[in-house]
Amino acid sequence: MTAFGATSTTGDVLAGKTLTGKRVLVTGVSAGLGVETARALAAHGATVVGAARDLGKAHTATEPVRKDAAHGGSLELVACDLASLKSVRACADALNKAGKPFDVIICNAGVMATPKGTTADGFETQFGTNHLGHFVLVNRIARLLKQNGGRLVNLSSAGHRFADVDLNDPNFAHTEYAPFVAYGRSKTANILFAVEFDRRHKAQGIRATAVHPGGIQTELGRHMTPETTAAMIKSIEDAQKAAGASAPAFSWKTIPQGAATSVWAGFVAGADEVGGKYCEDCHVAEPNDNPAARGGIRPYALDPAHAKALWAKSEEMVGEKF
Repeated sequence: MTAFGATSTTGDVLAGKTLTGKRVLVTGVSAGLGVETARALAAHGATVVGAARDLGKAHTATEPVRKDAAHGGSLELVACDLASLKSVRACADALNKAGKPFDVIICNAGVMATPKGTTADGFETQFGTNHLGHFVLVNRIARLLKQNGGRLVNLSSAGHRFADVDLNDPNFAHTEYAPFVAYGRSKTANILFAVEFDRRHKAQGIRATAVHPGGIQTELGRHMTPETTAAMIKSIEDAQKAAGASAPAFSWKTIPQGAATSVWAGFVAGADEVGGKYCEDCHVAEPNDNPAARGGIRPYALDPAHAKALWAKSEEMVGEKF
């Protein structure tokens, strides 16, 4: 068992650890968890490459990263709009041209419960942004991940419990659109992508994992009204009550607590401990198929055959083989 838990912060996880010489890519550094992840890593000496759709917004948001950088830590920004494969490919091409290796890639960026819509390439917004954008970016720069130590960390969510991926109708062409179902599909895809990436690369000493940061109030929820937020919390609490008196009440995490599991999975946990797994609260989550119970990972999100099938479907959708 890890010494850390739900209330651990990035400072707790990285206490006494020096990351000088480490190079990390973090997507979504214009707000929330992405900024805190980059700040914590740079403060401990890492060179952070922060990817964001809006570089002006990201430059302002990452002022704390530059301010807290120490032990040789630094931050540079690159443009990457995950909702546009043209932008994603341009970002990957620029990183490949630079040729500098990465110790860890943290796929942090994402959207949540958006209104019905599509990306620039015609994909359902959440699946296209949260999964397919990262799928293309990571696979295009996979050769930059250091062998014998490189890691991929995909931010997923307990929201994966809302829905499995639908490989027959990923864009809701034949299904009525539901924001949280779409979110659940994309978050399940994040886990399955990590499972298959890990299988494909672990022989080279490169591992992949997925993490749930916890419930954090950030810009991720900008599409949610106060009413839908309250309804979501009530449904979670009702489910926990149904699970029994011992089920913990829902509580929000702070941003440093939310970013802790990403940092732990990338730099603290053992490679074999987290490789091909789903983590929450700075530990590996156990399979849990009880719809009323809090925590854990739905078995469908770790199924290797399902992960292979998603990989093939994703290649078909983006028109690129990896």
